Amino acid sequence: MSQTNILLESGTNELEIVEFYLDEVGKSGEHYQGYYGVNVAKVLEIIRLPKITEMPEVNHPSVLGAFNQRSHIIPLVDLAMWLGKERVESEAPKVVVTEFNQVTSAFMVSGVTRIHRISWEEVEQPNKYVSALSNNSITGVVKLEGRIVFILDLEKIVADLNPSLGLRLDESIDWSSDDGYRALVADDSALVREMLKDLMTKAGFKVETVNNGREAWDRLQAIKAKAEEDEASLWDYVNVMVSDIEMPMMDGHNLTKRVREDPFLKDMPIILFSSLITDKLRHKGDNVGADEQVSKPEVSKLAIRAKELIQERMAGKSFVQKESSGN
Repeated sequence: MSQTNILLESGTNELEIVEFYLDEVGKSGEHYQGYYGVNVAKVLEIIRLPKITEMPEVNHPSVLGAFNQRSHIIPLVDLAMWLGKERVESEAPKVVVTEFNQVTSAFMVSGVTRIHRISWEEVEQPNKYVSALSNNSITGVVKLEGRIVFILDLEKIVADLNPSLGLRLDESIDWSSDDGYRALVADDSALVREMLKDLMTKAGFKVETVNNGREAWDRLQAIKAKAEEDEASLWDYVNVMVSDIEMPMMDGHNLTKRVREDPFLKDMPIILFSSLITDKLRHKGDNVGADEQVSKPEVSKLAIRAKELIQERMAGKSFVQKESSGN
């Protein structure tokens, strides 16, 4: 796929999604098309179904095997089967090849429609019922051209198929110190939020979590109002923000840009923790002022860099001391 301008822009709170569909069988036996989408930044290419070689001891029947593409062995997942859907063979299937978290995977779908450029504000979080019906693999819902499109949580699918790719702390590091640093964590995945909270708590942080960038921004505004009322420093309430990039309502890049433009919040350490941290896309986080960008699932590096950034701010005194009211 050719690179589009949105991959070069930063902080616009927009994304492009590749929309595709599955020809499915409904509960009453009728055939219909279910529409799904993924961030274009994760898609390498869309190809015809290649020759598949079966893999030994796969841990889920949706893993059909693997194929060789430019000297890379890529596993192929039947997306319909993973989602618990019965797919109808109405035409030659397509394969969406993806890359994120430094892992290349492929997903078989019925067909591909087009690329849409939308605002994250148009993307709603799925309710628990929708999530349950999709094997908890949906992170967002958006209405496009009169139809509902489900944004897939590909990271969860890949992590579930290969648990070794999940979040975990490096047990060789001594995490016993209790520094009591306060972290605000924003991520739209309930699983990631809980795991990050647990792991960062073990690493000595006091963690508060929110569901997306909008909630993080609203929380920071509430903290700002409280701090100004008490004539206190932001440091008394939060010491570092950890944010995913892809989130409904407001993404991590736009959130970071807003924080950096706020005189009271601007010195807070910010770490972007996302599957979209790649050499091609790192410039976007740099442009909006992120202090660090860590690729999932490197949570140990995340915790270490968070402490380092906090200590750097403390040493510099730029964040601890309250600015005068004239500034």
